[in-house]
Amino acid sequence: MQDFRKLNVWHKAHRLTLDVYTATHDFPRDELYGLTSQMRRAAASIPANIAEGCGRDGGADLARFLQIAAGSGSELEYHLLLARDLQFLSGSSWQELSAAVSEVKQMLASLMRKVKRAKMPRAVRENYGAQATDN
Repeated sequence: MQDFRKLNVWHKAHRLTLDVYTATHDFPRDELYGLTSQMRRAAASIPANIAEGCGRDGGADLARFLQIAAGSGSELEYHLLLARDLQFLSGSSWQELSAAVSEVKQMLASLMRKVKRAKMPRAVRENYGAQATDN
């Protein structure tokens, strides 16, 4: 188990969630249980799954929850596109939020590679050219 608060990706995902809540605050009232709720749930799912994975024993569980977090990031990417196309989000807000989601997904992919690499025996890592000190 590890403290999720020590992970930069968790901090970025938490900030993204706060930004999504702010951005959806002024969405139409009739979207409260529709797109607003979906976007907020997808955004909050990212740091929540990182936290849950960190609370589990073993790298396999952590990797699985990181994959779920990345899936929620992809879901949020679509919801952001929809919100932009429905003109609920300005172009600049969409760009900022989309860039933040992309960054979080890249960080999750990097962390998943590290977790998977750490599970591999050293001989296997060496055969694939991976080093334990990779970032």
